[in-house]
Amino acid sequence: MNRIRNLIRSFTLSELLNGMRLTGRRFASRKFTVQYPEEKTPQSPRFRGLHALREYPNGEERCIGCKLCEAVCPALAITIDTEEREDGSRRTTRYDIDLFKCVYCGFCEEACPVDAVVETRIFEYAFFERGEQVMTKEMLLEVGRKHEAQIAEDRKPGSLDH
Repeated sequence: MNRIRNLIRSFTLSELLNGMRLTGRRFASRKFTVQYPEEKTPQSPRFRGLHALREYPNGEERCIGCKLCEAVCPALAITIDTEEREDGSRRTTRYDIDLFKCVYCGFCEEACPVDAVVETRIFEYAFFERGEQVMTKEMLLEVGRKHEAQIAEDRKPGSLDH
């Protein structure tokens, strides 16, 4: 019986008619268009964009060189080199993120015990030369300095991010 029903549906082109009916309904409805550079759509509070490294208010970088973010990165996009300072603490000498490899999963941000590496709300960036996609430690710190107010606002307790 089911086979006969399928045969009748294929001869009457019911799937095609259902699709045309849906197209007709959408064709007459009001369109939703955003004029992108001038208008912006709302952004989710959980959005993950360009990476940044944060600093403490006294200017010292937060990253302690534990390499948890490098270990947890599924795309192997993070490369970290560390050295020990005179006071015995460990700090990074190299912190690179290859944004072409990155899948923006947020694991690096979640793994960081000192909230040093974060993903900002920045999504409007482009690269025009080979190698520009590798964000170095200095570039990441500069992004963090420039957008610290927004990063701190997103990290407040009670925020939807965490």
